[in-house]
Amino acid sequence: MQRVTAKICGLSTPETVDAAISHGASHVGFVFFAKSPRNVAADQARALTLRVPDHVGKVGIFVDADDEAIDRAIRIGGIDTLQLHGREAPERLVALRARHPGIGLWKAIPIRARADLDAAKRYRPVADIILYDAKTPEGTLPGGMGLRFDWALLDGFAHPQRWALSGGIDAGNVADAAGRTGARLIDTSSGVETAPGIKDVDKIASFLQRIAAL
Repeated sequence: MQRVTAKICGLSTPETVDAAISHGASHVGFVFFAKSPRNVAADQARALTLRVPDHVGKVGIFVDADDEAIDRAIRIGGIDTLQLHGREAPERLVALRARHPGIGLWKAIPIRARADLDAAKRYRPVADIILYDAKTPEGTLPGGMGLRFDWALLDGFAHPQRWALSGGIDAGNVADAAGRTGARLIDTSSGVETAPGIKDVDKIASFLQRIAAL
């Protein structure tokens, strides 16, 4: 069976980027969303992505962003994958693929009920990875709030393509998350923080050590 890998999302300091890389993260994520406590500017992201070796994916997280913001993150910020966390339609992904050939495209699908999973099928032809995340309350941030959905909702679901699991996952429950759902790519943000936006190098290390043991 394919081994479990992990993305550490919402990084904003050299120390936490280095911790994610040294302990084996397959991807590191940088948030380009002004309302988030994890938001980084393109030049700040550039200083961080320069620390990342080629074998580690550099993911930019966007929420209904315009072309200019995405262009800047790729050109200046060194991003090689776009994670779209808003209401982007499949057509938006088609347009981004045309605008940025070779870019990775992930689409987050917010989950609260079994019916929410059906949205993933709309993105089958255009997204490289579907990221299942917990649906947050109306009027709040679309992710990074430490919420998890009922993993039993994934039981028997025919995933339309490669997928990842997110939402309230930390070192204490990541083994259960992977074992219960069969996820091979796990995404965490608040699960390795001491406060919103404040990553902890020891929590990152502990999380990735648990991943390596799966």
